[in-house]
Amino acid sequence: RGRAGASAPAGRGRRVRVRAGGWASNGEPGEGIAGGAGARGGASVRGRGVGGGAAGAPAEEAGVRTAFARTGLVVARQGGAWGRLFPLFKAGLGGRMGDGRQYWSYIALHDEVAAIRHLLDRDDLSGPFNLTAPEPLTNREITEAMGRVLGRPTVFAVPAPVLRTVPGEMAGDVLGSARVVPRRLLESGFRFAFPGIDDAIRAALA
Repeated sequence: RGRAGASAPAGRGRRVRVRAGGWASNGEPGEGIAGGAGARGGASVRGRGVGGGAAGAPAEEAGVRTAFARTGLVVARQGGAWGRLFPLFKAGLGGRMGDGRQYWSYIALHDEVAAIRHLLDRDDLSGPFNLTAPEPLTNREITEAMGRVLGRPTVFAVPAPVLRTVPGEMAGDVLGSARVVPRRLLESGFRFAFPGIDDAIRAALA
């Protein structure tokens, strides 16, 4: 995962840079992040933190407008946690992860790309922005939505100790709890095409 970025010309000779990553453990000024019920470490998700002002200082000092895009769990058919989950749920082997109370702050892939484009195009936007759907849900609620959209049972549950044995960042992604709201993104006028989980899942499968 790590950090990613995009740069593009903005207006007459001006430039903009968007740094993309996950949430820092204590968030960034001006963008609220709250730990959800059953949160393990609040809004911190292992391996997904991204720096804020200090990381972008050189670019800002050089006159480059810089926005920090902190993305949620992207609902996509391939890649990331969802890319691993879709085959299981399609086979009827899906279920809640751990106790299911952890919050998943998700975003449809279409909205993720559109939000980054929004940050690139707007000259007045800089600083941290949460790229997540407006209403984060618990893993239990998302599990129910997956079963509902795919028409499959979701009776299986994977205990947290089992998930922690899986190599890579899978356990951190699915067991970490982050109840994140995209307040600044919404205030900037961005409109989500797929704000609800059912529509986000359907869009990923289209």
